Amino acid sequence: MLSPSNAARLLSALDPGAGDETLVVGAGIGYTAAVLAEVAGARHVHAVDISRRLVYDARQNLSAAGYDAVLVDRADGARGLPAYAPFDRILVEAAAVEPPRDVVDQLAPGGRLVLPRGRGADQTVVAYERDDDDAVSGDAGAVRSSDTGAVDAPDTAGPDDLVEAETAGPVSLSPLLVEGEQAGAGVRNRTRREDAEFSEQGYFAKTGWEHEWIDWDDRLTGTDR
Repeated sequence: MLSPSNAARLLSALDPGAGDETLVVGAGIGYTAAVLAEVAGARHVHAVDISRRLVYDARQNLSAAGYDAVLVDRADGARGLPAYAPFDRILVEAAAVEPPRDVVDQLAPGGRLVLPRGRGADQTVVAYERDDDDAVSGDAGAVRSSDTGAVDAPDTAGPDDLVEAETAGPVSLSPLLVEGEQAGAGVRNRTRREDAEFSEQGYFAKTGWEHEWIDWDDRLTGTDR
């Protein structure tokens, strides 16, 4: 959970309004999404997190607080939530060197994106804005040709299409994770995976065969030994 002061700075830089379609990348325990639900309306708030456990926690907390209409989904935050794009406001609650391109593509024209920019302890809260008039990716951004009636592929944006609107001081947040980096992700290396499994199972516990052998050996004396 973010400290209240950091959450306040991020939300102040985001500058959400009533009815703004909002995406939170990094649902956490649901606190920031709940605050945004009060401002924009619960049905306009969407949150994603790469950790399935945190998604469950956020859903439970939001439901208990009366914000059942907030959508919380398990997804790779670096890819955003294209099914519900475009978004007027996007808040990334994890540090990155620059906004992920897929997330930028989902920002509506004139929208605002906020994230902690930088690595390690050298991070700054930065608010970006899209000042172009291009449609965003996804079905909602498709452009219909008046001559043929065909649906043309929409133009997409990238980090270069953003304008830095303001900064809101230093901050220190965890880095934005991609699929496979979250806690509990599968381990591809068999040795590392089995070592972790044996450790959880107590494979080398004192009650195992190693202890029994040592205990028997200590009871042997004389020629029996």
